[in-house]
Amino acid sequence: MTHTTAVVLASRPTGEPIHENFRLEARDLPALEEGQVLLRTIYLSLDPYMRGRMNAGRSYARATELGEVMEGGTVCEVLESASAMFAPGDIVLAHVGWQTHAVQNADLLRAIDPGRAPISTALGILGMPGFAAWVGLTEIGRPQPGETLVVAAATGPVGSMVGQIARLQGARTVGVAGGPDKVAWMRELGFNAALDHRAPTFVEDLGAAVPDGIDIYFENVGGAVWEAVFPHLNDFARVPVCGLVSQYNETRPPAGPDRSHLLMSAINTRRLLVRGFTQRDFGATHYGRFQRDVSTWFAEGRLKYREDVVEGIENAVDAFLGLLEGRNFGKLLVRVSEDPTTGEPSTEA
Repeated sequence: MTHTTAVVLASRPTGEPIHENFRLEARDLPALEEGQVLLRTIYLSLDPYMRGRMNAGRSYARATELGEVMEGGTVCEVLESASAMFAPGDIVLAHVGWQTHAVQNADLLRAIDPGRAPISTALGILGMPGFAAWVGLTEIGRPQPGETLVVAAATGPVGSMVGQIARLQGARTVGVAGGPDKVAWMRELGFNAALDHRAPTFVEDLGAAVPDGIDIYFENVGGAVWEAVFPHLNDFARVPVCGLVSQYNETRPPAGPDRSHLLMSAINTRRLLVRGFTQRDFGATHYGRFQRDVSTWFAEGRLKYREDVVEGIENAVDAFLGLLEGRNFGKLLVRVSEDPTTGEPSTEA
């Protein structure tokens, strides 16, 4: 019998998650049935959306139940197969969550070609974050040459892609992130202006960087960055709302007067387009175009990416809590076990 080491949801957080909301446990896996495969997790993706899945209540996807394995995208190796679709040794994109091994139906998996790109990129630039950036920008932001785009969390896997793709499409790009190292990385990525939201002069710096206003604001953060951006939105500006990471731990509305009427008035008078979305909204019809475009740009060396890799499933909780505080730098991954395509040593718990 095969065992897995898994991180499960032990309790629902109130506000900021804490270690006690998670539990590391060993579990037995069932024997393979026809059409199934046994997987070994190589990389686990950690993403801000996971915080929302820890809550009960209505959302765009089902909440994780108490005692269930924490949700997450994974790159895995097939160890055993009872399906004609995959053979042992194949590398696949799966969604088996925070665990070292899993039994999965083969028809839920997507093959990964290790010769095309590092297999970890299937969870980043060539995966869900890259697709969210591409589809939110191309379908909602719709940048035109010469327009000004601002993106928050611009060194993260989504924001860094947004800035680079917008630049390829002729837009002027302004990135916002926290700290001098991230400002330096934004400059390396080719942003026309790179701003530190932690700087005491951030509001003034933003105004100086967008003298002609903002045509597209790609929202990943909310909070103070949104407050600084809002007055600069031009008529007919587009605001793809991909995430609001600064607000995920909030348990009550912010203090102060209700200013929702000002937002609604601006949407009306400036004819703003503000649209929330998830990459799932577009996957059935747009994923092929995304793979074509981004794979081509990647192969041509026109896109850069950065990964922040943590070793071992036992360190996933610490890494996730750090993600919610903005401590990661690049696409956050947990290397759960050996990457057979690179020979990286095993860190399996």
